[in-house]
Amino acid sequence: MTQIQEVTLDEIRHLVSERALTGETMLLNMGPQHPSTHGVLRLLLELDGETIVNCIPDIGYLHTGIEKNMEAKTYQKAEVMTDRMDYMNTVGNNFTYCLAIEKLVGLDVPPRAQAIRVILAELTRIQSHLVWLGTAALDVAAMSVFLYCFREREMILDIMELVSGQRMMTTYIRPGGVWRDVPVEFETAVREFLKIIPYRIDEYESMLSKNPLFLDRTVGIGKISAEEAINWGLTGATLRASGPDYDVRKFAPYSGYEQYDFDIPTRTEGDVYARYILHIEEMRQSIRIIQQALDKLPLGPVRSNNYKFVPPPRSEIGTSMEALIHHFKLWTEGFNAPKGSVYVATESPRGELGCFLEGDGGPKPYRVHFRAPSFDNLQVLPKLAKGHFVADLVAIIGSIDIVLGDIDR
Repeated sequence: MTQIQEVTLDEIRHLVSERALTGETMLLNMGPQHPSTHGVLRLLLELDGETIVNCIPDIGYLHTGIEKNMEAKTYQKAEVMTDRMDYMNTVGNNFTYCLAIEKLVGLDVPPRAQAIRVILAELTRIQSHLVWLGTAALDVAAMSVFLYCFREREMILDIMELVSGQRMMTTYIRPGGVWRDVPVEFETAVREFLKIIPYRIDEYESMLSKNPLFLDRTVGIGKISAEEAINWGLTGATLRASGPDYDVRKFAPYSGYEQYDFDIPTRTEGDVYARYILHIEEMRQSIRIIQQALDKLPLGPVRSNNYKFVPPPRSEIGTSMEALIHHFKLWTEGFNAPKGSVYVATESPRGELGCFLEGDGGPKPYRVHFRAPSFDNLQVLPKLAKGHFVADLVAIIGSIDIVLGDIDR
């Protein structure tokens, strides 16, 4: 309670009701260490008994200064920091940042690299949803689902390690394409996963979708209407669970998403259960996209041959002095990007992830800023929590699928 005592009475008065100041309601800290807050988040709760009167999120405990640190590095070297934002969407963070660089400097991406990017981005979406499903179920005491979800997630992390050498912080997507071509075992590993995962998703549903205890904890809890969701600026499953079918992959396709056939699942209930159903359905749609991308994976290069911005192939370094010099200059000095600013948005597992990038003509970005979906989705928590029990708050927090690394940058 020390943090509340440090706040002046006038500051508290603007945050809580008059009843809290007269002692009729109770102020309670939840976090910042509480395991169900999905990160280092503090919530200041005003309670009337067990009923939530007010819920005030307090962020900043995980602040890393990533955006400002990126501005002190060259465009290429700054990319590794994007992995550390939303650590459940590392490939997607790389993807968005590289798209912004490519838009700023006018860099092309070969078709094979675009398809590989899509496959890995959708695999990342599935593994993120598996973590969400497992932890959200664990929050309402469904232990078995957590263990099963992580069993399937291991297969995806093995694929990430196969292509990049890293299970999570891959930095595999690079400006102009990807780090290197996928190994020969890649297609077999992905198809093996695609063969198994649909049946496993059916298993998850059999354990939860009609479970009376799960229904009691989720149906009608944390509701929000379509109009309210739009007004709050929500995106991702948190928005689509209320009805709007906004998905960046459909409304502003990137990396060839327009050539893939997939649906945008929606619900109208806008409660915790609707958000659960959407995460399940989104995994099935990702499977469809991966299957299509894998079936027509084109042959060819995986990096642009514009060596002004892309290091030459390592195979040339041992035979070409020019390639060696160019490689050395790119990784020590970087490349100069033109003056100007761009904004690029992608569909992360949590919603619209945007990157604003501004160049000043030098090798380092003048400004880097991310539009993080977790940040925008968290702000609706007071609206969703009001009038519910403290026990319901745990399920509500899980349902909006926040990652504090995505919020505190």
